[in-house]
Amino acid sequence: MTLAAGDTAPDFDLPADGGGHARLADYKGKKVVLYFYPKDDTSGCTSEAQGFTAAAADFAAAGAVVIGVSKDPVKSHDKFKAKYDLKILLGSDEDGKAVEAYGVWVEKSMYGRKYMGVDRSTFLIDGEGRLAKVWRKVKVTGHVAEVLKAAQGL
Repeated sequence: MTLAAGDTAPDFDLPADGGGHARLADYKGKKVVLYFYPKDDTSGCTSEAQGFTAAAADFAAAGAVVIGVSKDPVKSHDKFKAKYDLKILLGSDEDGKAVEAYGVWVEKSMYGRKYMGVDRSTFLIDGEGRLAKVWRKVKVTGHVAEVLKAAQGL
C-alpha cells in the first residue's frame, strides 16, 4: 500500500534524541513535517538535517514541527545532533514499524548489490492527522524550501 495525500497518517511513537519521544498524537492540531532519512552522519542526511535546522524558525512560524526519522539508535541521534548542532527532533525507528507503515522501507541497489533501506521521503501532515503532501525519492537540494512553502500554504 502506498500512502498518498488525503490518507490518514499512520500513528507513531518513537524514542527520540535526548531521552524524549516523537509521537504523532502529541501534535494534534499542528502541522508535522515527518521526514525519513537513511543514516545519521552521512553526507546527504547531514545536509538535509542542517537544511531543516536552518529553517526551523520558519517552520515554527508556519505552525509546523519537523521530525526526522531513521533506523539509527537514539545514541547515534544524540551524537549526530551534538556534532552538527541540529535543532530538530530525531526519532529512532530501530524496530522498523514506522518505516514500514509509511512505505519507505524499500529494496535498493548499489553497485549491483540489492539490500533493504530507507527511501528518503517526506510527509506533510495537517492538524487533523491527514497527509497533505508526500515527497518520495527526495533529492536534498532545494527540498527544505519546497516543504516549507507547502507548510506555509497549508
